[in-house]
Amino acid sequence: MNPRLAPLCLALLLALPGARAAKIDAAVETALAERGAADVLILLADQARPTLAPLAPRADYRLRRRALVDALRDRAAFRQAGLRDWLDARAIDYRPFWLVNAVQATLGPGDVIALSARDDIARIAANPGIALRLPASPSSAPTITAPEAIEWGVAKIRAPEAWSAGFTGQGVVIGGQDTGYQWDHPALKTQYRGWNGSSAAHDRNWHDAIHPGAPSNDCGYNRPAPCDDDGHGTHTAGTFAGDDGGANRVGVAPGARWIGCRNMAAGNGTPATYIECMQWFLAPTDLAGNDPDPDYAPDVLSNSWGCPPSEGCTVGNELDAAVQTLVDAGIFFAAAAGNDGSGCATIFDTPATHDASFVVGSTRSSDAISGFSSRGPLAGAASIRPDVVAPGSSVRSAVPGNAYGSKSGTSMATPHVAGAAALVMSANPALKGHPEEVAALLRSTAVRSGITDSSNPGGCGGLNLGTWPNHQAGWGRIDAWAAVQAAIPALFADGFED
Repeated sequence: MNPRLAPLCLALLLALPGARAAKIDAAVETALAERGAADVLILLADQARPTLAPLAPRADYRLRRRALVDALRDRAAFRQAGLRDWLDARAIDYRPFWLVNAVQATLGPGDVIALSARDDIARIAANPGIALRLPASPSSAPTITAPEAIEWGVAKIRAPEAWSAGFTGQGVVIGGQDTGYQWDHPALKTQYRGWNGSSAAHDRNWHDAIHPGAPSNDCGYNRPAPCDDDGHGTHTAGTFAGDDGGANRVGVAPGARWIGCRNMAAGNGTPATYIECMQWFLAPTDLAGNDPDPDYAPDVLSNSWGCPPSEGCTVGNELDAAVQTLVDAGIFFAAAAGNDGSGCATIFDTPATHDASFVVGSTRSSDAISGFSSRGPLAGAASIRPDVVAPGSSVRSAVPGNAYGSKSGTSMATPHVAGAAALVMSANPALKGHPEEVAALLRSTAVRSGITDSSNPGGCGGLNLGTWPNHQAGWGRIDAWAAVQAAIPALFADGFED
């Protein structure tokens, strides 16, 4: 578009009839006014999740997952056909999604005005860059520390007892979407699903959702092999699966395999990069983005990121639908509560605000709730949040450069839970594909005694630490060994017959 026409188009935009104007986010209007173009998600009118009748709810989860992916892809291909033709005719580059029925593109004012008139378009949402937020204190930079025999958080949740019983996460795949990963870190290489002991194959084991146009970063764009430009992702992966075979026993489930997707560039993600990674996890592709195959999906997904409305993340219902779809597909979805504590009602950001997420707060080694850890209740929701708490203060794990260091945040607590879920599934493989059963086990076996919260002695939302569950610690601090024991098939009397 000729820049001289932008003011006229913006005037027309502001003069649109109410129904058309309501389709356009205010943040899109702001971007158009300031830059003459806006990075947007064009959301199609049909956002309903497909039904899978006649498949029974207890049908094999892999069969249900394949059927779900086929239905989602077919829906997007049909519903987006007209929009894609429109964009192609105007030589506008775009990226279509099928997990959420949406298309990402960069549009000028005239494009936005034209699309707002289409009946098949429900909303034109902003796709802003969102900065990763770790606690301001202690520093988010890792403190290089010496190894312990077993890191305190791993020992605190009694993962070593599960290992001694033969349950290390074997047969389970954990996915992580984060700032990227140093896949060949000594604590991560053996566990990476793309490593066979002699060579690496990154197809369906790694995806980079960071493309040209994203912020400048040390990894660049469209990386064909895992890379971490921040260190946050490598640290979280070390906590859910890390072990170098020597003194650095930093991970909860060292027998699990892991795969990864980079959803942030230099610590900045967008709603589109979060959706792209979630879509890839549901049906991992080759490095060219072809041949999505849901049989390669992980069993557990660890999410130490947030998309806050306070920074322009106006896409909410669509991310909620994406999370729900992954859980419907049988993937356990652990999500960090956020680092906006110590007050009550401080869980603000997706994905921690979604019903389908298993939300994790943070504790110190004393079982005191970390000051930074976000607490419930959720605004406008009756559900208890967080679901549980887990070690998240001064957690030592892997960092790029084959090193180890300590970080703090609910980001560090969440991979403890992801690893614990893997241990539970290794104890009872029939639990794979049934995240609701795994969630129930982690809640029912959590430790309640000894948890304190000096910041909120009167509790939050009318509940305190004398009432369980509550909005400070949920059902309690996770106990991986107790959950594993409850999951062993001979003891799993209240479960289902698979």
